[in-house]
Amino acid sequence: MSTPIRVLVCDDQALIRTGLVTIIDAQPDMEVAGECGDGRAAVELVEKVRPDVVVMDVRMPVLDGIGATRLLAGSGVPHPVKVLVVTTFNLDEYVYEALRAGASGFLLKDAPPSQLLQGIRTVAAGAALLDPEVTRQLVGRYAARIRPTEGTAAQDIPLTPRELEVLRLIADGLSNNEIAAALVISRETVKTFVSRILTKLDLRDRVQAVVYAYRRGLVT
Repeated sequence: MSTPIRVLVCDDQALIRTGLVTIIDAQPDMEVAGECGDGRAAVELVEKVRPDVVVMDVRMPVLDGIGATRLLAGSGVPHPVKVLVVTTFNLDEYVYEALRAGASGFLLKDAPPSQLLQGIRTVAAGAALLDPEVTRQLVGRYAARIRPTEGTAAQDIPLTPRELEVLRLIADGLSNNEIAAALVISRETVKTFVSRILTKLDLRDRVQAVVYAYRRGLVT
């Protein structure tokens, strides 16, 4: 039997936190590594229990979920933790700030339990939770904020022309299957390209790849 996914639950509302803990603990492939009620406690608890995924609320006392995510998964963190932000607030700026802080995914609390559990599994597996179309719409809306400096010339980016082409298609919101169809290559070849792009650019997932493409002016 495979090792269960260890999950830390962080929410300042005890009732919601208890509900999340109950749902997660009931899964044969998951276990609750800990729970807490504010972002600062989450940062401290992560050091002790080293979970695979942190389920993080946004609005909390002491330190909010965005700030905690930045400390746990942001740029320059030596041992980043995968963070799944779960909130009642369906505001674009929360989604944007959460992803920019380093979150691997974003869900609303009114999502069905099955979606939450699949989200935890998706993030634990190293994938971004937002589907490509949602990612494209979200990042496209905030392109000006994501790209604070002038774009970098494509020749200065350490990718082959084909890899740059794939990166642009990722940023345009295409799935692996759609990229395969557009370039007339196999899905497995696309997966290889995506893996190389993430490795060469030191990116964690497709969300970061989209942000990178906008920051470098590869897409508008």
